[in-house]
Amino acid sequence: MLKLLGSKKLLIGVVHLPATPGAPRFHGDRRSIARRAVEDARALLEGGCDALIVENFGDVPFFARTVPPETIASIALALEAVLEVAGGAPVGVNVLRNDARAALGLCAATGACFIRVNVHTGAAVTDQGLIEGDAAATLRERQRLCPDAALLCDVHVKHAVPLGGGSLEAAALDTLHRGLADALIVSGSATGAAPDAALVATVRRAAPHAPLLIGSGLDAANASRLLADASGAIVGTALKRNGAVLEPVEARRVRELRSIFDAAEQR
Repeated sequence: MLKLLGSKKLLIGVVHLPATPGAPRFHGDRRSIARRAVEDARALLEGGCDALIVENFGDVPFFARTVPPETIASIALALEAVLEVAGGAPVGVNVLRNDARAALGLCAATGACFIRVNVHTGAAVTDQGLIEGDAAATLRERQRLCPDAALLCDVHVKHAVPLGGGSLEAAALDTLHRGLADALIVSGSATGAAPDAALVATVRRAAPHAPLLIGSGLDAANASRLLADASGAIVGTALKRNGAVLEPVEARRVRELRSIFDAAEQR
């Protein structure tokens, strides 16, 4: 995974899981969770994604930190199914809202090779309340469980307000140098909302050699602009039918975006 981050404009497709057992919107059909995950994974790979990330997007409202065992078990089943069809492409996991420990356990158990951590350093006021980063525990657990798993960590994550002030540049440097993140993520204010290109450029200037990913809102209309200062992007909503987050992935939309990524590599 880390080799890919340095070699090309990386397109990471999101596999949004429906609600899992125990979540308010779970509809009772356990088998359909992995089935939908595999369908979306295949479309993402067919369209040209370099990597996939599985997340329990349907489990709103999210737990702030520790998710229950049934959630971890459900993600594991879906993650295993996605890994079987991935054909060697890197697969990661994001356990929402901020259960990095569960994500590391899933990597150790399934062979997934990276995680996304929404709040890795500092603290943020979110719709789940106050979430505090725990980089010290996360790094030590990674060393124990899955030392090769990459940590992709948000800076001023979406759906949140950073606590205590501080600039975006300072947060990026803390995440990179004190939190030892393998890559930084810059997102907009919410799911499907793109960050301002000027903010992406700010982080790039602060950390010129760090892998830097767009974490929300990148689409065919803004990709060229945002990729000018980014190493790649994690993309979900823009790859769905009609650009609607709850719809299935369309390989056609993935191919369109892939072509823009390829063109950005030539610049």
